[in-house]
Amino acid sequence: MKNISILGSTGSIGKQTLEIAREHPEKYKIVGLAVMNNIDELELQIEEFQPKLVTVFDEAKAKILASRIASKIKVYYGVEGLIEVASHQDNHMVINSVVGSIGVLPTIAAIKNKIDIGLANKETLVAAGKLVLEECKKNNVSIIPVDSEHSAIFQCIQGETDENIAKIILTASGGPFRNWSYQDIENAAAKEALKHPNWSMGKKISIDSATLMNKGLEVIEARWLFGIDVEKIEVVIHPQSVIHSMVETIDASIIGQLGVPDMKLPIQYALSYPKRIKGKVKKLDFKRYNTLTFEEPDFVRFPCLELAYAAMKIGGTMPCVLNTANEVLVDYYLKDKIKFYDIAKYIEKIMGAHNAFHYNNVEELLALEEWVKSWLLDELR
Repeated sequence: MKNISILGSTGSIGKQTLEIAREHPEKYKIVGLAVMNNIDELELQIEEFQPKLVTVFDEAKAKILASRIASKIKVYYGVEGLIEVASHQDNHMVINSVVGSIGVLPTIAAIKNKIDIGLANKETLVAAGKLVLEECKKNNVSIIPVDSEHSAIFQCIQGETDENIAKIILTASGGPFRNWSYQDIENAAAKEALKHPNWSMGKKISIDSATLMNKGLEVIEARWLFGIDVEKIEVVIHPQSVIHSMVETIDASIIGQLGVPDMKLPIQYALSYPKRIKGKVKKLDFKRYNTLTFEEPDFVRFPCLELAYAAMKIGGTMPCVLNTANEVLVDYYLKDKIKFYDIAKYIEKIMGAHNAFHYNNVEELLALEEWVKSWLLDELR
């Protein structure tokens, strides 16, 4: 029996993780659940899975939930609550599927308590990759990727030595604007950017997919997860989202992981690793997916991808600046306060204003995030 806590249990990844736990009650026990503010759905999850503790990030909503469920279980709130759930002594694994760099502190707390991480929160490694990997090594903790692309790479490199890996190839659907002109993209409203062709995701990650920043963040995450130079990480547009990513070996072989666009497979693999288990995952029918195509990414129409590469090449605190600025600007775009290309425009400006340095602790990164938010607030007034 593997004990699991889920950060972001009412989101897409969280709900699918609970589906797998429901399908395999003999294998998985839910210890803790954490949400931002969706207490109605969380209350149903509590009733079904009987966790030991829960967190609602929004303090007011946490108090409402606590009054509803009386003294059944402890209800925490805020970042401290996320840390409580993530670091609970009964956990064997934490599935981190919260959105944004808010995932950094609970991830580090879990690692320090020698709890393995199923990581779907890419911002954790983008913002604090060096610290997180150092803590993993110190505490002998594994990070198992849950993102479909990184799970694919993780599966492809099983049995391979680092010396055998020549290149990582991250596939991208191209998002909703793949065939749009620059002018049309420039004037696209957020509601259009949310219409992803292949995946059902939250608002923030959907916008990131439209700008290709999502793929840029994955490039940075892959650099940390797999210890490979950013120059050896390539992005290719693959509209069908059937090949989830590939690895090229030194003998020019290409190893890929294929499947229908369904997040249940990478979640299930992260939960069961190093074993595989049967589950209710759709099978790939090649008669239906009989054409697979590939394109180069367009850095002119999608400049965020190039900015992510640049941030990783600079290193140090620059990826943290890129990530924090993107979080702020995506929120502005979703509220129709800025236009699509303003996201890349202001990220490039703040990267130019920041002198990157090598950070030593999470407090430095938290202070840097506040600087980014303040700088952008002044710029966008």
